[in-house]
Amino acid sequence: MKVINDLFDYENLKIVQDEDYFKFSIDSILLAEYTKITNKDQSILDLCSGNLPVPFILNYKYKKNINAIELQDEIYDCGVESININKLGSSVNYIHDNVKNVFDYFKENSMDVITCNPPYFKNSLKNENNVKSIARHEIEITLEDILNISSKLLKNNKAFYMVHIPERIDEIILLCNKYNMNIKEIVVVNNSSKNPMLILVKAIKNSKVGLKFKYLNDADKLKSYKNIFEGD
Repeated sequence: MKVINDLFDYENLKIVQDEDYFKFSIDSILLAEYTKITNKDQSILDLCSGNLPVPFILNYKYKKNINAIELQDEIYDCGVESININKLGSSVNYIHDNVKNVFDYFKENSMDVITCNPPYFKNSLKNENNVKSIARHEIEITLEDILNISSKLLKNNKAFYMVHIPERIDEIILLCNKYNMNIKEIVVVNNSSKNPMLILVKAIKNSKVGLKFKYLNDADKLKSYKNIFEGD
């Protein structure tokens, strides 16, 4: 069943979700807040966009046009409804396709910023709901696919931002190095029990090496995520 929710505490932003399928969570909000867009950044792309929480927040924060791509029909339909409700048709270019086909829409070396909240789990245990399975498991696209594609799309010295689970940090580092995406920063997101929940990754294409770790604690207890990375 479809419902219309407030997009957390972002004023006047609504998001359409289907309770039978995958719903956005804190990870998308953290990714959007972590992403930095400068005045010079004009070409921005969100991969695996779901029902568009990341593009909506980026547009809210930076007043930039955002490109987005989502494969699944059910989730895409929710995103289209959300665009219409928020009157963002001129600000969010929402593509209905597999990320693997992204070069049908954009040229290599054309993007200033890429964001991604990908499927977290390898294609092993699957949810009985196929829509949820595709959102959570690497059925249609893998982590390596995403990093390879992102490296090709990005201009030199431009940024890739991703949220993922800590259990795959070693693989993320190896694959980023393989595709010339040097990781500049990893934010470890801890819950109130001091256990890592998520990691936020910032990588720069063909940049100098130099990795910093930062920590965000008690993330599950925060009442607002607005501007939590300001000043970093």
